[in-house]
Amino acid sequence: EVDLEERLGLDELDLRNDSDIPDVPPPTDSTPEILKKALSGLSARWKNWWIRGILTLAMISGFFLIIYLGSFMLMLLVLSIQVKCYHEIITIGYRVYHSYDLPWFRSLSWYFLLCVNYFFYGETVADYFATFVQRREQLQFLIRYHRFISFALYLAGFCVFVLSLVKKHYRLQFYMFAWTHVTLLITVTQSHLVIQNLFEGMIWFLVPISSVICNDITAYIFGFFFGRTPLIKLSPKKTWEGFIGGFFSTVVFGFIFSYFLAQHQYFVCPVEYNSETNRFVTECEPSELFQMKKYAVPLLLQPVLGWETVNMYPFQMHSIALSTFASLIGPFGGFFASGFKRAFKIKDFADTIPGHGGIMDRFDCQYLMATFVHVYITSFIRGPNPSKLLKQLLILQPEQQLSVYKTLKSHLIEKGILQPSLRG
Repeated sequence: EVDLEERLGLDELDLRNDSDIPDVPPPTDSTPEILKKALSGLSARWKNWWIRGILTLAMISGFFLIIYLGSFMLMLLVLSIQVKCYHEIITIGYRVYHSYDLPWFRSLSWYFLLCVNYFFYGETVADYFATFVQRREQLQFLIRYHRFISFALYLAGFCVFVLSLVKKHYRLQFYMFAWTHVTLLITVTQSHLVIQNLFEGMIWFLVPISSVICNDITAYIFGFFFGRTPLIKLSPKKTWEGFIGGFFSTVVFGFIFSYFLAQHQYFVCPVEYNSETNRFVTECEPSELFQMKKYAVPLLLQPVLGWETVNMYPFQMHSIALSTFASLIGPFGGFFASGFKRAFKIKDFADTIPGHGGIMDRFDCQYLMATFVHVYITSFIRGPNPSKLLKQLLILQPEQQLSVYKTLKSHLIEKGILQPSLRG
């Protein structure tokens, strides 16, 4: 017998609208007591200003320390941020619909996170650590069948989800299933792109991230002191004055910051793993992007600047594109997050950072930026990578390597690069 309520889809969730969504408990104030006492005499507006400022300086200082510790620590930082952002978004879904007490929801959410991370980081190991993997037989099996193992792990979670379906909560459970997968798309895939950008050179990691941070700070400062005109209803505190001031400040910052970074191999060289020393290295002959060149100043600007030519790094021109995206399009990631929070009646994703909210509140624009940088590199910067190709050739069987050698040799002779006398 078909249940009429189930057939019509009129379960309890379907009758809800935005105003019926349960209120999420407000986050607690995590501001340290010493700051509360020191700032107790200030108004709420200026108190929040000082708390945000002090914590911002602390976070920037910690970020510089991690940069000093090297690429591996930066990768761990990205992974930690990814996990925390995922936790904050999943927790919102759990709290909003907590009354239903859905079976296996939280356990499956974390299981899918492990599966997706296993897939993406396994792909990274296969691409960048091929020589290291080749020396260890137990890893060769995992890499060779990596995608099949990843699919099998995901399939196990999928079957458990189907078995956990409960009558009258079907639709809600599928909503939560979709919630989990969208969260994975936002956090895991984007953090994977951040690490891919890092392997291209630390400068491709630092300039975009710093540009977003600079835009966030300067837009807040300009809006705080000069803001009068509301920018968007989703974020009432955002103003046109802050948006425009943040744009120009970010472009200038990115141009100058790129100049200093482009002078050092540590920042411009691709990050590679040295299997002999078991450490990441950033040593290379800098590409043309990071070699000083002379450019002619446009005729309209020559009277203003007093220069006919200017010396600069080609990467500085690319930094303008990155900074422009960070200041014009990047904020829409924040607007999206604001709409999400309004939909579920919450002020912040969490209360992890006093004055700032959760980790996701600070990195909502970074994920959008990561995708743009990856697309930008693959579209306008990256060419064939001989080093990566050589690593893949070394994994082949000897007879396969010999076949590649003969084919390449024949091709070079036809092109006239090798002399015919070398045929023998």
